Amino acid sequence: MAADAPVIEVQQVTTVLGRAVIHCDLSLHVRSGEVLAIIGGSGSGKTTLLRLMLGLLQPSAGTVRIFGQALSDSDVNALAEVRNRWGVLFQQGALFSALSVFDNIALPLRELKAVPKRLLNDLVMLKLHQVGLNAADALKMPAELSGGMIKRVALARALIMDPTLLFLDEPTAGLDPASSKRFVNLIEDLRSEMKLTVVMVTHDVDTLFALVDRVAVLAERHLVAIGSLQEVVRQPHPFIQEFFLGHLDECAEDHIRKYRASLRSSPRATVPEMGPKQARILEE
Repeated sequence: MAADAPVIEVQQVTTVLGRAVIHCDLSLHVRSGEVLAIIGGSGSGKTTLLRLMLGLLQPSAGTVRIFGQALSDSDVNALAEVRNRWGVLFQQGALFSALSVFDNIALPLRELKAVPKRLLNDLVMLKLHQVGLNAADALKMPAELSGGMIKRVALARALIMDPTLLFLDEPTAGLDPASSKRFVNLIEDLRSEMKLTVVMVTHDVDTLFALVDRVAVLAERHLVAIGSLQEVVRQPHPFIQEFFLGHLDECAEDHIRKYRASLRSSPRATVPEMGPKQARILEE
């Protein structure tokens, strides 16, 4: 793939589920290193588009390419290779309730069956620390976690393969405002640290202000707008005007710059080191 080639290309995609036409002749691309948000009303096809990008659905017409690879034309091995280059954070976390935090994060590595135990332990603990959790949390079960912790564990699992592409489905849904800001800060830190390209589905305006480079708007089975927040809010489409109602001034470039600077100045959580008890348990 050429250095300046899009990471994701959606080309003239039509999606039909049952008798319903979800997308009609939809095209967009995702640039390397950007954060692209997909917004739209209920039933606009946001989640369906995400599932197309993940290869969980096939379009009725058109092509979806990830890293230059057409998903519909990929054999099992080629598709597995492409999938190892992305991570996914699902809306509810999708943790396995019978597995500990450690085992949930380790699962993708264990499926490879080629990672030595010592290295696997080190990688899991590294990701746990990267998302702001401590070693004692590795021993917990999902039922013991708060909503914010579930998101962080799921994010650690999404990043365990060191992907270059990250998909986020409503990343701040269900979080209180303070937890939402902390999680947004975490995503931005990881984006910068890992040089990630990020595609997210969201309905949260504050998340858009905090993170995105471009916004893609779905309505009436089509892509009705794509561009920076400043460009999109100028579009006269009724959904766009309703979605950003009361927020037009906040979409100004100067306001967004100040808002992001205020988030960056927020204190970061410190991560305790792993104690000897936790280390012994993880070695067993």
